[in-house]
Amino acid sequence: LIQATNETNVNIPQMADTLFERATNSSWVVVFKALVTTHHLMVHGNERFIQYLASRNTLFNLSNFLDKSGSHGYDMSAFIRRYSRYLNEKAFSYRQMAFDFARVKKGADGVMRTMAPEKLLKSMPILQAQIDALLEFDVHPNELTNGVINAAFMLLFKDLIKLFACYNDGVINLLEKFFEMKKGQCKDALEIYKRFLTRMTRVSEFLKVAEQVGIDKGDIPDLTQAPSSLMETLEQHLNSLEGKKPGNK
Repeated sequence: LIQATNETNVNIPQMADTLFERATNSSWVVVFKALVTTHHLMVHGNERFIQYLASRNTLFNLSNFLDKSGSHGYDMSAFIRRYSRYLNEKAFSYRQMAFDFARVKKGADGVMRTMAPEKLLKSMPILQAQIDALLEFDVHPNELTNGVINAAFMLLFKDLIKLFACYNDGVINLLEKFFEMKKGQCKDALEIYKRFLTRMTRVSEFLKVAEQVGIDKGDIPDLTQAPSSLMETLEQHLNSLEGKKPGNK
């Protein structure tokens, strides 16, 4: 299928529509496999595939999905609802940005590190929304009980590593430019930074699950928290721009 997305004579909409059709099945196994296949193609297939998904008005409509065939079906249905929300968000994020955060260049000369402040302040909430949707999968090690949910978890784990690298790059860029920003931009940047710190805790929890299910520690990034004094410095700078005296809220 990955190879097929690279062939010029392959009808990408038809391929995607077949997967959407599979996702309307009543069996959790069939639906979950359709979602995993879609995610796999979004990550590893030709970019035309995710471009097509991003161009559609609707993707997966599984917010009420429930397989009542047994207790396992009930359990897996909750993950299908969460997983489909993430894939929808991944496509929506691509539509807004015209690129996939997970595919872009990272590091000192990467996309998020070199982005202009105005665009960065608009892009970070979009990235935050995608990371939030991923973290809402919220699985525990004892729930990774079959090959399908395990495959979904691995794809989510790999996405999270790439998304968080982008997120980190964006925050570094924001902090480097913080003292040159206008008052309104500083306010937005500080809010983004506060949200980043709260999400670090949730990302750490997700990575702990990855470690517990046997993912190599070398593949799991070490998250080091920024010193609290940094937050105080940023808040003091914003207060000075707003004409507030130290100690006044």
